[in-house]
Amino acid sequence: MKNFKSITTFILVTALLSSCGSKDKKGMQNTDETPMVQVQSVFAENVAETSDYSATVEAFKTNNIMSNTGNRIKRILVDVGSHVSAGQAVVILDNITSVNQESAIAGQRAQVEGQRAQVEGQRASVANQDAALASQEAALKTDEINIARQKKDLDRAKELVRIGGGTQQTVDQLQAAYDASLEALKARKRALEASKASLQASRTSLEASHTSYGASQTSLGASRRQMQTVQENTTLRSPISGVVTARNYFAGDLPTGPILTIQQLSPLKVVVSVNEEEFPKIRTGMPVSVTFDVVPGETFTGTVHLIHPEIDQATRTFKVEVTIGNGGGKISSGMFARVQFNYGSASHIVVPDKAIVKMQGAGIRYVYVLEPNGTVRYVEVKLGKRMGDRYEVLSGLSNGDQVVIAGQSRLTNGAKVQVQKK
Repeated sequence: MKNFKSITTFILVTALLSSCGSKDKKGMQNTDETPMVQVQSVFAENVAETSDYSATVEAFKTNNIMSNTGNRIKRILVDVGSHVSAGQAVVILDNITSVNQESAIAGQRAQVEGQRAQVEGQRASVANQDAALASQEAALKTDEINIARQKKDLDRAKELVRIGGGTQQTVDQLQAAYDASLEALKARKRALEASKASLQASRTSLEASHTSYGASQTSLGASRRQMQTVQENTTLRSPISGVVTARNYFAGDLPTGPILTIQQLSPLKVVVSVNEEEFPKIRTGMPVSVTFDVVPGETFTGTVHLIHPEIDQATRTFKVEVTIGNGGGKISSGMFARVQFNYGSASHIVVPDKAIVKMQGAGIRYVYVLEPNGTVRYVEVKLGKRMGDRYEVLSGLSNGDQVVIAGQSRLTNGAKVQVQKK
């Protein structure tokens, strides 16, 4: 009887333990099948629309002082660090080329003056020939009138002889005079034609001399301009106001490259490579905030000076030139700059950074959104700027959506979840 009670007790205990084990196992299975998550509602906020870039400060303008005449350097009037003004003489070159060219120009000038005198003489000769030809033509007309009168007298005398009222002697005298006048008229006509031919030849010669004179004047003008270029390249001047940042030669050298480099350091410029999606937002003249690691705690205001219209196909960026003052000498070319463009503000959803999941092997970002039926939905999002431990979401979410902020590792699209109570 005692053994029977012991066996019964063992069976009851074993059954009880088995029952408890079954319940615990069932509870664990429920936990495995329904992931536990934490969620947070997200809402739209006014977010400052800014973009930040890094770049290097450059001189606003850089000019290389060079000579294209190949003359030797006589003197360099400035050194590295010298401040120069626009138009200031900075280098003096040997002027041998200039002296030789001056001599050549003097010879050309004498030749042109000789040609000018020749043209003037030919022009006067042509004018005289014109006058002489006009006189010959007038004399020819007079002779033609006279010979016509002589012909009438001769015909009248012949008529009188025919009717017995005149003498043959008179006819013979008039005939001889008429024949002589006729020969003289023919000679005058030949002389007139010769004068015309001579005048035409003189005019042709005058035209040729005038063309030659014009060509010589053009050549002289070209030589003078070349001489001016030589003179300008004998005394080299700075085209800009700035600072000498490099000196590559010394007096006596024969330069083959830039002798000096002069940079305009006020204002300076920062060339920024901006993402193509911001192209419609950038405009010339807009203010830009610029900071420098070497000037901590101070923000400088720059201005968009130039927008390059071409998009780089490799980087999908375009260049923007921002001008900035040199901060009283605190800033110089070559410094590292941080540039911030401010486009105002916009209302966008803001989510905690721990809600963002990155897809492995891709640049895709997504979140899980809790649905009213207790499941989660996979939503791809486009992120904007990061604000501490939160992200601006440009697309993908709506106001009031509940996003999963913990427990994403076991989630799949459409999975049923349990929401942990706060």
